[in-house]
Amino acid sequence: MNTPSYSDYLIRILTAAVYDVAVETPLEQARGLSRRANNNILLKREDLQPVFSFKIRGAYNKMAKLPKEALARGIIAASAGNHAQGVALSAQRLGCRAVIVMPETTPQIKIDAVKNRGGEVVLKGVSYNDAYDYAVKLAEEEGLTYIAPFDDPDVIAGQGTIGMEILRQTSESIHAIFVPIGGGGLAAGVAAFIKQVRPEIKVIGVQTNDSCCMKVSIAKGERVELKDVGLFSDGTAVKLVGEETFRICRDLLDEIITVDTDAICGAIKDIFDDTRSIMEPAGALALAGLKAYINRTKAEGETLVAVTSGANINFHRLRHVSERSELGEGNEGIFAVSIPEKPGSFRKFINVLGNRNITEFNYRYGDDETAHIFVGIQTAGVQDLAKISADLTAAGLPNTDLTDNEVAKIHTRYMVGGRTHKVANERVVSFEFPERPGALARFLTRMQSDWNITLFHYRNHGADYGRVLVGVDVPPQDGQAFADFLDGLDYAYEDETHNAAYKLFLG
Repeated sequence: MNTPSYSDYLIRILTAAVYDVAVETPLEQARGLSRRANNNILLKREDLQPVFSFKIRGAYNKMAKLPKEALARGIIAASAGNHAQGVALSAQRLGCRAVIVMPETTPQIKIDAVKNRGGEVVLKGVSYNDAYDYAVKLAEEEGLTYIAPFDDPDVIAGQGTIGMEILRQTSESIHAIFVPIGGGGLAAGVAAFIKQVRPEIKVIGVQTNDSCCMKVSIAKGERVELKDVGLFSDGTAVKLVGEETFRICRDLLDEIITVDTDAICGAIKDIFDDTRSIMEPAGALALAGLKAYINRTKAEGETLVAVTSGANINFHRLRHVSERSELGEGNEGIFAVSIPEKPGSFRKFINVLGNRNITEFNYRYGDDETAHIFVGIQTAGVQDLAKISADLTAAGLPNTDLTDNEVAKIHTRYMVGGRTHKVANERVVSFEFPERPGALARFLTRMQSDWNITLFHYRNHGADYGRVLVGVDVPPQDGQAFADFLDGLDYAYEDETHNAAYKLFLG
């Protein structure tokens, strides 16, 4: 792995000009989590940078090395937010014009932060790649220098100074360092340094299940562009990784772990419990992967480092994070339970649960024979879910574990009691669209058709994407026409007609 190009990166990192604006962030032990996980877990606190993200390192290192003539003409960048703030602060420090093209899904807190640092914000598209295409066009038209968020050697080297600091800050024998991956700049930089100096240390990338372009690309041996990416972790919502970052990550990363939304929310809570700091989803991504690694390998007594990459989160998203964090920690389970529709059934159900706390209980009379209840139950970890289900079954109460059912967690829990017997051919579909002003109205306009809408649920939970559950009365002979209609909407969707939560409570 010691190729000339990687040796060159070692020199680039050691001579990077980042400390004019960036700070050497602390490497702190997560005491509570370390105790619970039986490992020494260290957090590299990049959320404590002046722009609350590691991105300032790479942005400034790149811009500080530009010719004076290029700085005089101005620079331009495309970013989901954190790179934008790094570029804006760097431009402010270097005294040059900065145009920042951001996706329309970018949290308002990040937009305001860029404007407050003198950046000119242009909103375009729904993903980083949309913003990138427009930024390249503007750069050509106005003679601006484009500052890449990840696929540039100087940017990668700037991010690599994090790896250099980690080794300098602890005398512990580090077993693995976990880094979040969007476009791959941070992972490439950290891996390029660590594998040159301490090759025995694992460098493990972490991505979300629904935005894992680097993992897919490495598995295929070439860069793969994803059609859609999940938007919960907006800071890592990248459809196509960089050429240079792909090359380095392919050669140097030990593995890439993927995690879901609940795991990220649980990691946000873990960090808050230990530090009283609140991460954005991408900022807690590495820790979520670290926890998944411990669960998979049964590691004990190891020193594991997670890079907390950023803390730029909209306050209103915390409601959603709070709701999902208990599920991510395995401290809450969601069940659908069928009980006889007769006096004493509720008491029997409660007695089976014993001393477990009930966190949520939804019920509405449906028929004379059987009642279906939607219930949240406090658990003693993931392993407790199977015991709860077995205890209910033994008591003659049929049940379904809905803890991992997205439709149940996002929609059904708010709709219990909405069953109808007057729709013979209901098809149920869940949609996801970028959350921005007017987005729901545009969605409804595009949903106009000759088929009757029979069910609709939308709830704004402060995230950067909207989730809608729609029921449509579709006669059997219209099946193909309806499928063509859905494909033509240009929204990410899933057919939920056979979803257990829908069939039990709404179908």
